[in-house]
Amino acid sequence: MSAYNKTTNLLRYTARYSLLLIAGVLLAFSLLSGSLDYGGNLMAIFKNSPNALPWFVLIMLIFIAWKREMLGGILIVIYGIGLVYFFNFSGPNFWWSTFVLTALIPVLGSLFVLSWYIRKHN
Repeated sequence: MSAYNKTTNLLRYTARYSLLLIAGVLLAFSLLSGSLDYGGNLMAIFKNSPNALPWFVLIMLIFIAWKREMLGGILIVIYGIGLVYFFNFSGPNFWWSTFVLTALIPVLGSLFVLSWYIRKHN
């Protein structure tokens, strides 16, 4: 296996699984954290599901990037920048942990684009 293949595989797998981990944890947190306000049962999780919509969308974008790296990577970068703005700068609250977590999304999305670029040009 050439050095370029190892590099592109490392970039691709890092982006895939890191984004899936971030999206999965945040999806579970957003589904479960507000469900106690609705009673804490399965129907409460369903009622609280709109809070998880951003993370459902991110998971869909990850699967697009899984099949078409450049397109999915660009979409993840754009969506990630939107998430950074929405969760950090659109309201009165700012937390460094939220900023770092959401800033990782466009960085990891750019790894898909970089992986595609290296593979395409070598």
